[in-house]
Amino acid sequence: MKINLFFVFTLIFTFSCKNNETGSNQGETTLIPFEIYERVYGVTSDIHQDDNWVYINVNSLPDHGSPYYEGTQWEESLYVPYDGSNPFVSNFILNPNRISVQNILFKIPRNPSQSSVSNPTAMGPIGFALNGVPFYNQYGAGGNPLDQEINSFDQYNGHPAPGPTGGRYHYHMEPFWLTANYGRDAFLGFLLDGFPVFGPEENGSILTSSDLDEFHGHFHENQDFPNGIYHYHLTSDAPYLNGVGYYGSPGTIN
Repeated sequence: MKINLFFVFTLIFTFSCKNNETGSNQGETTLIPFEIYERVYGVTSDIHQDDNWVYINVNSLPDHGSPYYEGTQWEESLYVPYDGSNPFVSNFILNPNRISVQNILFKIPRNPSQSSVSNPTAMGPIGFALNGVPFYNQYGAGGNPLDQEINSFDQYNGHPAPGPTGGRYHYHMEPFWLTANYGRDAFLGFLLDGFPVFGPEENGSILTSSDLDEFHGHFHENQDFPNGIYHYHLTSDAPYLNGVGYYGSPGTIN
């Protein structure tokens, strides 16, 4: 009986330690190698950092063609008509806005960690893709679902915003140009809390929102972060990129 009790106690202790280990990994501060940030292009100045923050200025100009380059200074080299290839678009409608150059400064945590408070995303940029194009959340103008707005997405799944943002091109969903060039399982950018964004594939499987947590991410090892890191995934179903808000504490946008 003594041996059995000791064996049971050992199992419980080992299991408890293992669970605590996993939890601490998810909550710990993560130092991201600077060369990961240097993969971001489409910037308007050098990427730099201090002890607490990384500073990245993006120009919001997609490096792929788009019907939204019509009538702009880049029309000759980058205008392409909509080609009907976007699987989310049922009836393409070219919105009246046109792409314009931006200068958006993202200040993101150098050492991102899980936040203990709720940090919902705001309308407008919530992060940025590798090519300097901002990510937006799962809502369209006025906080409405994207159902109708999707029909204005071009073949690369982006469109320019109206109003005071003056033609800021952005993605709400998978950026097809990047996943076509880097892979659907690739690192694709960051959200404002400093945690990375990956494509919709992982370990050979296509993810859906049901595979992810309420923030639309999870903790996992991958080729870019072999020790594991919390990260977001883009999926083809709502909320596409982010759920109830940021997993970590967001930086600022200027």
